[in-house]
Amino acid sequence: MSSKLTLRLDETLIANAKTYAEQQGSSVSQLVADYFVQLKPATRQRKASVAVAPITASLHGALRGTRVAEADYRKYLETKHR
Repeated sequence: MSSKLTLRLDETLIANAKTYAEQQGSSVSQLVADYFVQLKPATRQRKASVAVAPITASLHGALRGTRVAEADYRKYLETKHR
């Protein structure tokens, strides 16, 4: 079953997507559907094989062993970026 989805995007982005889809012999809807298929949740095995940028890897676990709880830090970031 198909359902309609409305996206609001910059006109230039839409034009580029239409041109690309035409060159690929596809439609923008199919491009979006193909992208969404890639978003399905990663399995444990797939997660382990994902390459992470070195700077990101160096930050992994940075709060571990500190007095800052992850939930508190998340709340701080949410407040900061409102």
